Amino acid sequence: MNRTTLSLIGAVTALAAVTGVAALTGGSSEDADPAAKAATRLPVQRSTLLCPAPSSSDVSSTTYTAYTPERDGVEAKDGTAGLLPAESHSDDVSDPGAGDGGSKDDNGDNGGKGDKGAKDGGKGGRTSQGGDKPVLPLKEPGKPVTTDEDSSGAPALIGTADGRFAPGWTVQQTTTIDAGSGRGVLGTACTAPDTDFWFPGVSTDRDRQDFVHLTNPDDVAAEADLKIYGPSGRLNASTDESITIPPRSTVPVLLSTLTDQRSAGVTLRVTARTGRVGAAVQAVDQKAGGDWLPASAAPSTSVVIPGVPKDATSARLVVFAPGSDDADLKVRLAGPNNSITPAGHESLHVKSGMTAAIDLGDVTKGEPGSLLLTPEGGEGPAAPIVAALQVTRGKGGDQETAFIPATGAIERSATAADNRSKGSTLSLVAPGATTKVRVTASAGADGGSPVSKTYEVKGGTTQALEPPHPSSGKGPYAVTVERLSGGPVHASRMLELPQGGVPMFTIQPLPDDRGTVAVPEAGQDLSVLNDD
Repeated sequence: MNRTTLSLIGAVTALAAVTGVAALTGGSSEDADPAAKAATRLPVQRSTLLCPAPSSSDVSSTTYTAYTPERDGVEAKDGTAGLLPAESHSDDVSDPGAGDGGSKDDNGDNGGKGDKGAKDGGKGGRTSQGGDKPVLPLKEPGKPVTTDEDSSGAPALIGTADGRFAPGWTVQQTTTIDAGSGRGVLGTACTAPDTDFWFPGVSTDRDRQDFVHLTNPDDVAAEADLKIYGPSGRLNASTDESITIPPRSTVPVLLSTLTDQRSAGVTLRVTARTGRVGAAVQAVDQKAGGDWLPASAAPSTSVVIPGVPKDATSARLVVFAPGSDDADLKVRLAGPNNSITPAGHESLHVKSGMTAAIDLGDVTKGEPGSLLLTPEGGEGPAAPIVAALQVTRGKGGDQETAFIPATGAIERSATAADNRSKGSTLSLVAPGATTKVRVTASAGADGGSPVSKTYEVKGGTTQALEPPHPSSGKGPYAVTVERLSGGPVHASRMLELPQGGVPMFTIQPLPDDRGTVAVPEAGQDLSVLNDD
């Protein structure tokens, strides 16, 4: 049998197979469309989240809250959601002490001591580090679970949700430090692993202790490169910038150990050379408290920094241009009624590969707002940027700091998991056209019923509001923002927990939760059998 005969038999066999599939699926050659059919959005089947180690301070306490919203179109009947402790490794630098200069034993034996057990009303149980009992297991979508951790050695957490709990799964950790130079509220939404992160606004200055926490969720080691860029370009490295993160482990790295150069406003880039990691920066000022600094949205020519508090006493904008061209930016503040240009800060020039920082002072002047950074115009394409804002509330010895990164638009929905009966402020900004959103308060961790309200945000404005509360509910609850129509909407949530005259607060950006994924519709195409 010659090669021509074999090719002919193979083609006939393939044709029979394709025709058989078409018959089984009810298709025919007549309804085959040569153009690709539109993709269908389906709920994700699996989500991974990583929570950094909260604090080693002996006067700290952390609340964890997990939540999956109820969604239409989720057909899965089963599923699980929970987190397990990661092993702790120190990469030869002192472990983060939440700004108190302390250190702890990092051999993993002291993390998450004690088992508080699960309580009624949606309370989740804690487990010791290295145990196999999940933290914050969900029982049903639409109802948050919460637990408190008072151990100074609480570990990082690695979590997975699948089935009906995967779409929109959100976990928030909120830490309160009562005393010391790191006193304040440090909050962060646990993040998905990735391979590239930008952190404008970090510092190697002597008054700051900034640790980047690198967590590897997988069963093989990951390797990440850390590069820092200042006002004159990349800072000189004083040590190896490549960090190995063992399997299912976390490594904290003090940024000031990576370079001998001291700078108050720099940009950190974390790139996974192998594997994938979660990255979060714990930034603590010796005098003005601190917070977690989330990663900026991916480089873009126009960015939105949502939710600058109305009583901000100072705001410091940090911008980095990662491309090959300089960025010339127009700076605007979207307030409650319109967008204005801050006096004296109409524009900003950022050189390629360099970090620029400007002090905006009390830019909001008693009204809530959001920063809009757009290309100033001119010849040639606009250059992409990443950006973040350091916000301070209070004065003198009663100052507290938080960070707001450039935040992507909410395509469908986003959730802030930990809200209290008092102190939550939701900021919604429509940088372009007017938009309409639905805001839903879930049931509380101790019961109650969800409540929804619809809001319209006019183009070029910011609407800061107290989110709805669950009906007859108690305990922490989740707030979900759904975009219904109109232009893009960006959001953040501020949680205030004042103590002893200090306006303690934390701000979390609300990017889209990526609860759905585009799945192309496949169709038979007999043209693949053609032998060109």
